[in-house]
Amino acid sequence: MAVSISVLVAIISLNLMAFVLAIGAERRRSTARVVPDQYDEYTYCVYDSDASTAYGLSAFGLLLISQTLVNGVTRCLCFGNGLVRGCSRVMSIFFFVFSWVTFLAAEACLIAGSAKNAYHTKYKEIYGGNDLSCETLRKGVFAAGAALTFLSMIASIVYYLVHSKADTGGWLKHENEGLGMTSLENRDHVSAGQFEKL
Repeated sequence: MAVSISVLVAIISLNLMAFVLAIGAERRRSTARVVPDQYDEYTYCVYDSDASTAYGLSAFGLLLISQTLVNGVTRCLCFGNGLVRGCSRVMSIFFFVFSWVTFLAAEACLIAGSAKNAYHTKYKEIYGGNDLSCETLRKGVFAAGAALTFLSMIASIVYYLVHSKADTGGWLKHENEGLGMTSLENRDHVSAGQFEKL
């Protein structure tokens, strides 16, 4: 199977967009502050924009499309043609597994971060009581998702390139031995001589 430049460009573009969105999600995490109500009877949590959730979910979707594309082209390593034995085959299997591990870990970070960021504390507390805890996403979840997205991109690219090198494309190399042009010419002369004797 030959390497397709368009497939490589698509893989890199999708993963880079997912990486940028994950970084944006980390920078735009929701923050909250405790404020009293207008009658000073209760305090409650006020959250800012949920842009981080949208960024995280967008990165999740782009990374999923990229992984689907890679495994669709290579037929998920299991359903395609046989791979040539040797170093390329071993590396293809290694990077196939590595790309899936980093992909799943990145997706877990992105979806968990998006869900946690979208959660807003619903309860309120009597004004002047104990400090109200406003739950927010911890720092670093989307950053971990971004780092794993980048690793997934590298693993997917290397897997695609090595798989393309190791894929036989359905053709097996056969070596024809023992028959050449001189052998065919000699066979024709022998057949003609035998025919004349008859």
